[in-house]
Amino acid sequence: MSFLQQALVFLAAAVLAVPLSRRLGLGSVLGYLAAGAVIGPWGLKLISDVEHIFHVAELGVVLLLFVIGLELQPSRLWALRRSVFGLGGAQVLLTGALLAGVGLLCGLTRGAAIVTGFGLSLSSTAFALQLLAERNRLTTPYGQLAFGILLFQDLAVVPLLALLPLLGDGGAPSPGPVWLLLLKDVGVLLAVVLGGRHLVRPVFRAVAATHSQELFTATALLLVVGTASLVNAVGLSMALGAFLAGVLLADSEYRHELEADLAPFKGLLMGLFFISVGMSVNLSLILQKPLLVFGLVLGLVTLKGAVLYGLGRMALKQREPALDLAVVISQGGEFAFVLFSLATAQHVMERSLSELLVVVVGLSMATTPVLYAAHERWVRPRLKPKASGRDFDVAPTEDNPVIIAGFGRVGQVVGRLLRAKRIGFTAIDASPEQIDFMKRFGSQVFYGDASRLDLLRAARADKAKVFVLAIDDIQASLRTARAVQQHFPHLTLFARARNRVHAYELLDMGIERVMRETFLDSLEMGTEVLQELGLTYSESRRAQERMMEHDERLLRETARFHRDEQKLVELADKARKELESLFEKDEAEHPDRTA
Repeated sequence: MSFLQQALVFLAAAVLAVPLSRRLGLGSVLGYLAAGAVIGPWGLKLISDVEHIFHVAELGVVLLLFVIGLELQPSRLWALRRSVFGLGGAQVLLTGALLAGVGLLCGLTRGAAIVTGFGLSLSSTAFALQLLAERNRLTTPYGQLAFGILLFQDLAVVPLLALLPLLGDGGAPSPGPVWLLLLKDVGVLLAVVLGGRHLVRPVFRAVAATHSQELFTATALLLVVGTASLVNAVGLSMALGAFLAGVLLADSEYRHELEADLAPFKGLLMGLFFISVGMSVNLSLILQKPLLVFGLVLGLVTLKGAVLYGLGRMALKQREPALDLAVVISQGGEFAFVLFSLATAQHVMERSLSELLVVVVGLSMATTPVLYAAHERWVRPRLKPKASGRDFDVAPTEDNPVIIAGFGRVGQVVGRLLRAKRIGFTAIDASPEQIDFMKRFGSQVFYGDASRLDLLRAARADKAKVFVLAIDDIQASLRTARAVQQHFPHLTLFARARNRVHAYELLDMGIERVMRETFLDSLEMGTEVLQELGLTYSESRRAQERMMEHDERLLRETARFHRDEQKLVELADKARKELESLFEKDEAEHPDRTA
């Protein structure tokens, strides 16, 4: 096939497989894997040069790590040192030793068992980080822990590569003494650090001065590919070099521009990487030895998951995030393909064993999105209610005049204001993670579902005066509002609405004090925009007041029609014309004003 025809095949496979996979709730990664298996040499044989495609696709992993590095300032990276060197080191050593022991029991030679054990102990940085990013879990405690462990695994590549010549029988030339290899590695890493601090920023400053978007993008790609190539030349992981380059630019003024420019390349190449992994899976080997292959995949995922769950329980102190960690990085890693290939070339393991392990690693990657989807759908809902150890834990020591249901970004602001005025309040939230987070800052938040009558009574709602409804979930907010209205009608209810539809529902229930969380901020921004365009402060504020009065009146007038879309469209058009007429009338009454 020509290059254009191959590109057509890859794009068509991705466009067909990925939406279907996401529709089934399995995520995009599994869709790419399935697409690769179908078009690859073991499927329809549309593409045969898997190795060449894989080398090109590795740039996707490199760009992914660079972009992640851009989001991690050195101070935050230093804060991860415990998870990187402590838990990451424990995971690699413990998993590698256990798998190597299993290999020896199965009759492998000492060298083959060590390479197999420690090669399989590494997880897929690309799979795990893509999965966490898709589900916005990268900043959670277990997401940060997973990232730290994956970072150590990239570092562990160095001793594993240095170990290969010592385990072989001399079939391939030795790259040199171990101490010399380590010295080269340290020297290159220092060169990257110093170059990133003293050379890269002046270069970007000069390029930015040309005001050429294409040149800036080309320079960004040159930086990433150049750093990765330099680090790879001494045997280190390309992804590690790209990550380090990203970290060094994390606090620069070009961080957001670099991330935006590289995002399209990263997305396309990551998709190509996952497709190439799917293409590399030897489907004929699966047909020949199905019990052996699937037994090894199950054993690998189970053993790694057990080790990760134990380490997660030690670090996170809770079952749910520990299980999340075990599911996310229980697979084999893409570096295993390189390690097993080199081990075969240096006669550390047989080619048949290498091919079998490559299939096992590829299939283990395919299990991750499936396991994570099953975990999200069936396991997590069962674990979440038990996170606090009981149904609720509201036991205030005094009768507070205010109860805040939902202690997220809105509830916290209300709470800070009340605390500053020394007014007591009882805060309730249904998220154990949010409660644990707020406790670190000295805030006392109680766990529970605020729509439950027994919890409201335990919170002494009968003694309170004001109920602040700031729950993020719309349905939970409406359930809580109904419970408060029915059982504690004396409470003055202030409700936060996420959007206009939510506001309509609250108004339907007879709640008068409804505040839309983004409306006032948006109106304030619009007022500042008017001032920037030349209107005076008083003119822009008058326009703000007109808009606020008009929209609040419109909200209440249209509330009873909010389920009639056609009527809403008619009223919205009428309201727009009324607002324009109001502003025209206002300008006519003040002809001396200048715009």
